[in-house]
Amino acid sequence: MSRGAMADGVPRFRRRGCWRLVLCGCLALLAVGCATTGSGAGHRVDPLEPMNRRFYAFNSAADRLVMTPVAHMYTAVTPRPLRASLTHFFRNAAYPDVIVNDFLQGRLRQGMSDIGRFLMNSTVGVFGLFDVASHVGLKAHTEDAGLTLAHWGVGRGPYLVLPFVGPDTLRNTPSLIMGVVTNVLFYVGNSALTVPLTVFDVINSRANASSSLRYVRENAVDQYIFTRDAYLQHRDYLLHGGHLPLKAVEQMMLPPQATPSSHAPDPAPLAARRLPQKRRPSVRSPWLTKGVVVRPPAPGG
Repeated sequence: MSRGAMADGVPRFRRRGCWRLVLCGCLALLAVGCATTGSGAGHRVDPLEPMNRRFYAFNSAADRLVMTPVAHMYTAVTPRPLRASLTHFFRNAAYPDVIVNDFLQGRLRQGMSDIGRFLMNSTVGVFGLFDVASHVGLKAHTEDAGLTLAHWGVGRGPYLVLPFVGPDTLRNTPSLIMGVVTNVLFYVGNSALTVPLTVFDVINSRANASSSLRYVRENAVDQYIFTRDAYLQHRDYLLHGGHLPLKAVEQMMLPPQATPSSHAPDPAPLAARRLPQKRRPSVRSPWLTKGVVVRPPAPGG
């Protein structure tokens, strides 16, 4: 074999074969995602629940033992204005991901607006420490690779819980890579600077989420189901630009296992079906606790 056919001791055709296997695997995963969320609405949204629950328990334990005390210490020693500025900085550094996906979705006007927002915050806003663009009407948007794939008709696929990452879906997993390579910090090239900034980004994000995580722990009957449904509904909200279709809203309001036909009027007279107020039985729904209702996930997204 010639020297040109070798690279680092590995034949070129073998390296090409590895890349082909990776590409075929990615295509197979996308095909599974399309099949899982087909128009036949009988598929479960969480077929990997046993595995997901194990990863959720692992993430919860790691968060309770490590991230919770670190976030509390960070909040105690960092003034709120500084935390807000750091949040703006990290969001601005990651904002090219939004711009790229704007254009991949064909949203040219929104893409140009987001370019202006990024440039203004990076210059006038002192590297993004201050969100001056919002004050001049350049509002922030939320786009990622998962929403781009959804825009072009790729199915959501099964719900996933990833170690050290948290809730996700099969369709949204490319965002994990694309979000890294479109982040400005990825191109700094100085690990002595990027590593501490990345650590600060993780800690700051966890501190910002403290109130939400505490709410789930104190109010959810089943924290896993609560987190899953909240995440999927949030993704549906982003996918539809904050305007969910009527069908999705109606399903969010239904109790578990209910269908629209279950709301059909009972042919029996109303008087015969209504009990006196003092004798009406008290039924406690397993989806209701302390005034918090956990609703099933909306379709699509």
